[in-house]
Amino acid sequence: MTNTTRKHTALPKAQILIEALPWLVRHNGKTVVIKFGGNAMIDEELKAAFAQDVVFLHHAGLKPVVVHGGGPQISAALDKHGIVSEFKAGLRVTTEDAMDVVRMVLAGQVQRELVNLLNEHGPLAVGLTGEDAHTITATKHQPEIDGELVDIGRVGEITDIDTGAIEALLADGRIPVVSSIARSQDDGHVYNVNADTAAAALAAALGAETLMVLTDVEGLYEDWPNSDEVISRLTASQLEKLLPELSSGMVPKMEGCLHAVRNGVHTARVIDGRVQHSILLEIFTDSGIGTMVVPDGLDQGES
Repeated sequence: MTNTTRKHTALPKAQILIEALPWLVRHNGKTVVIKFGGNAMIDEELKAAFAQDVVFLHHAGLKPVVVHGGGPQISAALDKHGIVSEFKAGLRVTTEDAMDVVRMVLAGQVQRELVNLLNEHGPLAVGLTGEDAHTITATKHQPEIDGELVDIGRVGEITDIDTGAIEALLADGRIPVVSSIARSQDDGHVYNVNADTAAAALAAALGAETLMVLTDVEGLYEDWPNSDEVISRLTASQLEKLLPELSSGMVPKMEGCLHAVRNGVHTARVIDGRVQHSILLEIFTDSGIGTMVVPDGLDQGES
């Protein structure tokens, strides 16, 4: 390789690193909560890229916390056990039998796989569920459908977060990986909680700099389905006005973003998990991708 060729191949790499510098400085020492979900959970290459991104954040001086659900894996396991998957108000109806499967899949399969992927890069990741050290406490959630409260089984509404175990892991230089299962406030059972909601509640309780939610879309669309123009940035109040118009799948994600920025999180972002290294693109480049939600009154230039 000639000197000229070497310069041409090295310079773009150096420029990319330099572009990342102000973002590295800004985010150093800050906690970022990442909700892992969508296609990134089932595509092997995307899974590997996600693990690399999270480890990169860790080595770049950030404190990543990963929260995950496991919709596709839970559905497959329920099928295997002959339990019918049923949804009401966008939430999985979770019977006692189904809850046993949910717990087994989230804590014993999805979490283990993610922890192992992260730990290919060093002794970093530690898995826990919301049951551990009272991290997430919930009470029974009954959604309202057509004006009536509906019983959907062991689905929880988060009532309390204890960040002690997660903060201890972060202080020890580890990457916590949290399954979205909660202990019950009222009895000895456990609850299945929405992972978007759990990630948002943890981000707020941890005083995180950023909440990032991986999805299977490019972000929040301006006027879907008439346009595929993505809203790159909006305030909490602007988002609140849009909520009634959103598709059911986006509601818990965007409600989570709203909760986060209304409770001390600096920015909440919905990003396309189908794009390899989307997390790094969002955090360390000037352009960013996806949709960013900011608190009301934040100057347009800040992010």
